[in-house]
Amino acid sequence: MSLGPDYFDGLYAADADPWGIERGWYEERKRAVVLASLPRPRYARAFEPGCAGGALSVELAGRCDELVCWDPATRAVEATRARLADRAHVRVEEGALPARVPEGTFDLVVASELVYYLDAGDREEFWRAVEGCLRPGGHLLAVHWLREAPEYPVEGTAVHDELASRPGLTRTVRHDEADFRLEVYARGPARSVAEETELR
Repeated sequence: MSLGPDYFDGLYAADADPWGIERGWYEERKRAVVLASLPRPRYARAFEPGCAGGALSVELAGRCDELVCWDPATRAVEATRARLADRAHVRVEEGALPARVPEGTFDLVVASELVYYLDAGDREEFWRAVEGCLRPGGHLLAVHWLREAPEYPVEGTAVHDELASRPGLTRTVRHDEADFRLEVYARGPARSVAEETELR
């Protein structure tokens, strides 16, 4: 079964930073890899459906005209709101795909360390919801931990294998490490970074 809000609220009740996102070089470096992997320097409207405490959200906010951040955990939402209170173009809400679907469309969706918490049915609905709100030519960035996590419904490798089978998405970036995999998909035909920037 999918891990729901109660699971995440329990983690935050025990530790304000349950995955150590704010502590250490591993997470800091991974955020840098995420940002460097985005094919465009700037996006009009972005959606981060699992923002945790907002460490990545802060960085994404500098690359977007509008950013919508969600998390199912109340404490995570409160922390991210406080962190981004001075950014008028950022909206932080309590919510989770696929139970709730965002309003409007986006040219960037960032699914960071998120989809392996969902069971098979919810993962299918998650990807459908993302495809439904992603603008033609928009980008989906997915990054997930690859090492064993028995409490999760599925491992990160399976998440990315499922994503690769989606017919409406074309991969433009793939980055593999022992610990995580990062991929960027375009909705529709893919364009390289050079093509995105009209480099000849």
